[in-house]
Amino acid sequence: MKKILIFISLLVFFFFGEIAMTFSDKGYPSLLNDEEVPFSLLLDNQYSDYEGTENIDMQVDAFIKRWKIEGASLAVTKDERLVYAKGFGTANSETGEDVKPGHLFRIASVSKLITAVAVMKLYEEGNLNLDETVFGERGILNDSLFRVYRDPRIEEITVRHLLNHTAGWSRYAGDPMFNPLYIARKMDVPAPASFEHILQYTLSRRLNFNPGTRYSYSNMGYAILGEIIERKSGMPYQDYVVMNLFKPLGIHDMHIGKSYYHEKYPNEVRYHSSAGKMTTASMDGSGEVVPIYYGGNDMELLGPAGGWVASAPELVKFLTAIDGFNEQPDILSPETIANMSDPNIAGKGLFGWRGSDRYGTWWRTGYLSGSSALLVRQNDGINWVVMTNTSTYKQSRIHKYVSSMMFGTIGTVQQWPVFDLFTIDDKHPGPITDIPATNPKL
Repeated sequence: MKKILIFISLLVFFFFGEIAMTFSDKGYPSLLNDEEVPFSLLLDNQYSDYEGTENIDMQVDAFIKRWKIEGASLAVTKDERLVYAKGFGTANSETGEDVKPGHLFRIASVSKLITAVAVMKLYEEGNLNLDETVFGERGILNDSLFRVYRDPRIEEITVRHLLNHTAGWSRYAGDPMFNPLYIARKMDVPAPASFEHILQYTLSRRLNFNPGTRYSYSNMGYAILGEIIERKSGMPYQDYVVMNLFKPLGIHDMHIGKSYYHEKYPNEVRYHSSAGKMTTASMDGSGEVVPIYYGGNDMELLGPAGGWVASAPELVKFLTAIDGFNEQPDILSPETIANMSDPNIAGKGLFGWRGSDRYGTWWRTGYLSGSSALLVRQNDGINWVVMTNTSTYKQSRIHKYVSSMMFGTIGTVQQWPVFDLFTIDDKHPGPITDIPATNPKL
């Protein structure tokens, strides 16, 4: 049986190796070098077929059928070992391709957790003070481009305020990050409006409350954090994240996504809506009516706030580096990791996380038209990620139903396997149970 498993594993490895070479021929961007193959592409659904997971498979199958979701991807770690990674349903309705663990999904606002970790990395390195002011003569963004503002309270905004959504902007006044066409018209600039033009427009309006006094979820705040990362590191935002967060962890296949279908990555899923046809004017100003998830939003503009794409296995690998568990080293100090999820320290908005409870569970949600993502750190050594490629009529409220299904389902697993799917590489192309259950990350 073991010989058969090894043989199958080798076939899978060579199959995905061919895929990776094909992607490279198309200009597929490796985050480390042209020779690297993301471990997620070496995973196959069958690797997570073992006794005890039948209920997970059954519940997820029922869930996507109930909500008319085209495809989903799950990844689970136990004691920082990848013990389950599987795709469900269809990755691309045009080709009939099934979802595999290596497929990329938009993770929407889960991107904010990545940005927050990058900010805290700069903080720990001594390159950034959380209480530094952002605007004004002594602010981080003190160049003339951002020195014209209507409300003097702008000068009170700090990095900390941006992290915990207390900078003074209210989403009920409209979200500038999702209005690049409108702002382009107001600023009399070509569409879509650039980050610089959107920030100039935002600074021309009054704040809704004094910085630091109230919480109001802000995509704009995290877009500004992306600019701060660039100023403080001297690197483009994505490059800093890749070189300082992903590369040390062996993460090869997380990227800022693209807006249109023809721009998608070769192994990225196709996005859908089960809630009826969703169209809007193309964000490029052409006047074309497009599906909202293909041209309605500027994914590169959303970058630090909501633009990343990832596979479930690599995203959960990132989570294992900030979960505070002791089995593997983290990329931030234990104190920083704890403080990011503590509302008594970080504030109601936390630092990147969407919520935490007194039992030690932390979570981060993400939703865009056409996709959703939910990332959870439990207090019992289990982390999990669920991503879908379909909007439902519940919109962002689908997370409530996903979490209910996952907490109930994972709780039925009596014993997780001893292998670690993170260890899959060209030497170990499969879940061979005699390989050590360890995953050095640094």
